[in-house]
Amino acid sequence: MANGTGENKGHSHARPAAAVGGQAVIEGVMMRGKRHWSLAVRRPDGTVGVHSEPLKPLADRHSIYKLPVLRGIVGLWESLALGMRALSMSASESMGEEGEKISGKEMGLSIAIGTVLAIALFVVLPLFAVRSVRAWLPNSSLFVLVEGILRIFILVAYIWVVSQVKQLRRVFEYHGAEHKTIHALEAGLDLTPDNVRRFSPLHPRCGTSFLLIVMVLAIVVFTFVGVPGLLWLIISRLLGIPLIIGLSYEVIKYAGKHKDSRIMHVVTYPGLLLQKLTTREPDIPQIEVAIAALEAVAAVEPIEMDHDGKADVEVMA
Repeated sequence: MANGTGENKGHSHARPAAAVGGQAVIEGVMMRGKRHWSLAVRRPDGTVGVHSEPLKPLADRHSIYKLPVLRGIVGLWESLALGMRALSMSASESMGEEGEKISGKEMGLSIAIGTVLAIALFVVLPLFAVRSVRAWLPNSSLFVLVEGILRIFILVAYIWVVSQVKQLRRVFEYHGAEHKTIHALEAGLDLTPDNVRRFSPLHPRCGTSFLLIVMVLAIVVFTFVGVPGLLWLIISRLLGIPLIIGLSYEVIKYAGKHKDSRIMHVVTYPGLLLQKLTTREPDIPQIEVAIAALEAVAAVEPIEMDHDGKADVEVMA
């Protein structure tokens, strides 16, 4: 392993990034390129079901959505919607059932409930907690710093609690398989189980790393807001979330294109450590599923590789 990311020794030189990302689902992996996405799921009979569809990103319809920062906000929303759909399909496929069991309204409701819970846990709770000790904090910068540290603590604690749920262990293993497969693609190797299994289950473009970067950048951005009344504090956090998401996306995007940069190693290292909670070493059958998902994307669109630092890498791993 080399360069702090646990990648194969034979490929420690600078490697291109691939315009492909993915998500672990129930007994499977979803992979997405720029124009298509595929889902591979291990069925109860041991076979692998593969489903592919074209993508119609907003950025293809309106060039304004390609602007830095804004593309991250739009991309995250599209990823959430696609991820929910993939989860629904994988749940049905893994149980040997056909068709999707979650309607569009149900998906929207799930996203809405998740959003409210996230706001309560990561916005409202830290603010109330830090305001209760406001007298001990001499200035607004220290207030924001303590608030941010508490928010990061809540994130890590939440991920740790979730990682202890045995029923989710296989999802974490598929998460590792997804990352390993993308590493092998970026190393220019044939996508075989033996090649893929040698790589690290950690990846700098992971959504777990993205969350941590969001938390850190929030400290920087909210320092400029100061400490107004509680209502305005909450409003400032809610209004600032899109900006922070967009900025964080640009950091992750840059990190994915400069994996061998020492500076980016420092920036992404905490996120890689956090991924140790959300990934596990997969077995060969799980790696085979991840390969099937990635090959299904490659079969319908060329996987663009960023060899010269000029191509866009729009998808998080």
